[in-house]
Amino acid sequence: MADRLHTINPATGEPINSYDLMSDTEVNRTIEAAHAAFGTWGATPAADRANAIRSVGAVLRERKDALARLMSQEMGKLLSQSEQEIDLCAAICDWTAETGPNALADEERDLMNGGKGVIGYAPIGVIYGIQPWNFPAYQVFRYAIANLMSGNTVLLKHAESVTGSALFLQEVFDASDLPKDAFKVLRITHEQSDNVIAHDLVRGVTLTGSERAGKHVGAEAGKHLKKSVLELGSNDAYLVLEDADIETAVKQSVMGRVYNNGETCVAAKRFIVVDAVYDQFKEAFVAAMNDLKAGDPMEGEADIGPMAREDLRDTLHHQVRASVDKGATILCGGEIPDGQGFYYPATVLGDVAPGMPAYDDELFGPVASLIRATDAKDAMRIANDSRFGLGGGIFSRDEDAAVKLAMEHFDTGMVFVNGFGLAQPDMPFGGVKHSGHGREHGGFGMKEFVNVKAVNILAA
Repeated sequence: MADRLHTINPATGEPINSYDLMSDTEVNRTIEAAHAAFGTWGATPAADRANAIRSVGAVLRERKDALARLMSQEMGKLLSQSEQEIDLCAAICDWTAETGPNALADEERDLMNGGKGVIGYAPIGVIYGIQPWNFPAYQVFRYAIANLMSGNTVLLKHAESVTGSALFLQEVFDASDLPKDAFKVLRITHEQSDNVIAHDLVRGVTLTGSERAGKHVGAEAGKHLKKSVLELGSNDAYLVLEDADIETAVKQSVMGRVYNNGETCVAAKRFIVVDAVYDQFKEAFVAAMNDLKAGDPMEGEADIGPMAREDLRDTLHHQVRASVDKGATILCGGEIPDGQGFYYPATVLGDVAPGMPAYDDELFGPVASLIRATDAKDAMRIANDSRFGLGGGIFSRDEDAAVKLAMEHFDTGMVFVNGFGLAQPDMPFGGVKHSGHGREHGGFGMKEFVNVKAVNILAA
């Protein structure tokens, strides 16, 4: 077993830092400390918990510049997008603090037998989060703030490549008004992680990660009869219909494919365009993607930065080549550039069909799959022809018809109409099928790991 965690700058390929792993004894002591903190935090009135969560957002804003630079250094996102990510995290704190006390308030009901009922939302204890590298702050805040608002305490195993960001977040939470040990970072291996899931004091598990990781973590949680929330990958389809505003569709599709260097679970990945506007969209979309320039994420001139790790770039390129071998055509990009760093150009694949990685799988990087459909019905069929179901989009000037199509036919947890979206604190986030289960944001995350307690006051 390795004894240290390592971080590498993907823009240069050079090491940044290394960190000691925790011993099993340290891990157990940390879990016990989080459980002890729960004894006090879970009994704290919701309004007071909300005030403490506001303070987390305030500390985060104070330390925004330093954290943004560290995040960009560790995973390669544009500095401006790291700053946007931190703003979103602070907004999550504000929204949760504002809405949490009412969302978690007791509910009274008149019972059918003439008695009274009270429904409570009681915290359950220590919640363990396993999070990826692509949004080093947001992925953490998405589950941690909701669970802290619920009265639970939180453990975090972050991706090795953003260990520095994880420890920076520990400092943010420690400097807030939260009680000591309410939020704790674990520097552990995958084997140790399985032991955390099994620990008697850990009451729930939440993962954002790959389909493969979801199957493993979900199985481990189920084996120990613990609830899990899984937010996994996807190959989100964006439909361009006959009445779409093509200029808007192209602009939003480019952003949707390359935001965060294309390394986003809910990114636009498959672009399904109806015959009537296919050639028009294709010409403009390929030209716009081809114009994007990769460069140093710390500078202000680049459109996209490097991929987060060399192995991730190699995997993406293999998927591109495998798709080409099966008949896809490269319309732009598609070649690993010379020089240092883990860069990959904005790429568009045409003639994409079932049986290709570009159609069936998730391409986690700046590669777009362009697919022709005969009409709206065919486009919707192709969109749902996926084992994933996280997000998707529809471009159409008929907003009512697009909403109807989204509500009645799109087999995903989220749909965006006439634009690309990532996440909003006040709207639920999550998917179906192999994209996982459970919801975060929109008040739903606050009730994923609570004891929905029914108290029946029976009539005499």
